[in-house]
Amino acid sequence: MPLPNVVSSTTKIRFQDCDPFNHLNNGSYINYFVNHREDQLIKHYNIDIYDMAKTIGISWVTGSNQIAYLRPAFLMETVNIESQLIAYNDSEIKVEMRMYDEHRTQLKAVLWSVFVHFDLVKQKRAQHRSSEMQLFEAIYNPIDTEIFEERIQHLKLQKVLV
Repeated sequence: MPLPNVVSSTTKIRFQDCDPFNHLNNGSYINYFVNHREDQLIKHYNIDIYDMAKTIGISWVTGSNQIAYLRPAFLMETVNIESQLIAYNDSEIKVEMRMYDEHRTQLKAVLWSVFVHFDLVKQKRAQHRSSEMQLFEAIYNPIDTEIFEERIQHLKLQKVLV
């Protein structure tokens, strides 16, 4: 059975992550996205980044983020988050993550994160192992542009409107 190249999960927006207007705080979006991705890596690909850090001293660190806030996520709202690997090379991966309402009728936010493979002992960039490169090849799901703003416009034109 092939590995999924888009993974999804649902979660509820919690009080401590909201601003005084009962909207998910801008900084908290990234936490929700990263928590989703960590859980899905374990569930679908058997990758536990914390276990990797402890056992082999190598994992991934965030190199950069680009985020678009399109519609607010509200206190106690259930949201659907999905993610996919959109680019990779010998030492980096780029993941797109999208947050929708529970029924996937409204796109709320889009995040592009670049994660750098990192040797925690040597404190420097590391090369992906061949097993990781094989996994990336199997789950790679490219998109039609390398420009974030163009991707946001493309998503706005799709069935799921903002």
